[in-house]
Amino acid sequence: MADERIRRQIALLAARLMYERTESEYFTAKRKAARQLGLEHRTRPGDLPSNAEIRDQIQQLAQCYEGDARDQNLREMRLTALRMMRRLEAFRPQIIGSVLTGHIRRGSDIDLHIFANTASAVTSALEDEGLRFTVERKRVLKRNEERIFTHIHVQERFNFELTLYAVNQVNYVFKSSITGKAIERASIPELEQILREEYPSIDLDQETLDGGERLDRFSIYRLLLEPLEKVNQNPAYHPEGDALYHSLQVFELARETLSYDEEFLLAALLHDVGKGIDPSDHVEAGLEALQGVITARTEFLIRHHMDAHALRDGTLGHRARMRLEASRDYEELILLSEIDHAGRQRGVQVCTIDEALKYIAGMEEGEFS
Repeated sequence: MADERIRRQIALLAARLMYERTESEYFTAKRKAARQLGLEHRTRPGDLPSNAEIRDQIQQLAQCYEGDARDQNLREMRLTALRMMRRLEAFRPQIIGSVLTGHIRRGSDIDLHIFANTASAVTSALEDEGLRFTVERKRVLKRNEERIFTHIHVQERFNFELTLYAVNQVNYVFKSSITGKAIERASIPELEQILREEYPSIDLDQETLDGGERLDRFSIYRLLLEPLEKVNQNPAYHPEGDALYHSLQVFELARETLSYDEEFLLAALLHDVGKGIDPSDHVEAGLEALQGVITARTEFLIRHHMDAHALRDGTLGHRARMRLEASRDYEELILLSEIDHAGRQRGVQVCTIDEALKYIAGMEEGEFS
């Protein structure tokens, strides 16, 4: 007879391992949880929780830690999924997984099944859309039979995993590893119907258009940040190394001080993007590239961050100093200057570009002025 106490303990710890992304597979998470609890040699098959039990525990953790933001995130992810599916309509996309069922947690991908006889057909379509992606071919051994699955990972505001199947498999009934039953999936019309039922006041055409504008904004940020990795800086002033590493350090410091202020976070992350365009006048070059995709306040902070350095050094003129001090954003400008100087350390752990953008994208977005 199964020990329900042991079963619950393993389910709770396995769920935490998966929620924190320490483990990604249910089976591995169960075994690791049992080992960490010192129960590895005391458990019988019936003591191990089912995948569905662990999934339910993961959802409780997500609701506890993410709260109402999780519901808003789910709505945005479903709209983003619909937009992508419309772009890939020729490949008869079907949405599966947590975004469809509502079982998302922080960091969840959007999972789609795509039907084409060659991966190149799909990747060509993605290239035509200007999307960034990588292709992964994964070997899976199941019932002593080896199969190769092709996954296409698309890097967007919310990351996608597209699993490629042959065209003749479009009506095949796939089984869920969690429930053992037919996997839940939805085509474009079916997802549209789900969205209308879940969100009765929604205007799908307008919402997916707005989503496209947001995606474009974050794509621009990414395109401007990526070249900074190859921008080497004067070691006398920047001993930490390249401009991207510096920018990510400044972003991390901004997140520690004003984690709720999207405009300030963007200024911290993007203040040096012009160095990848015109190092001789990186402020103006950066602002020109960012025109229309940052607020007036973010623009002010970026435009005057070098003036704030001069103010700290005592080399800024009296009139310029008075103009800065009169601004309602003066304190944040000085803070940006301080963390810009502080973000020049060697060996500091920083997030990636995608992680920084995902954090900002997850915040409530305001109107650009």
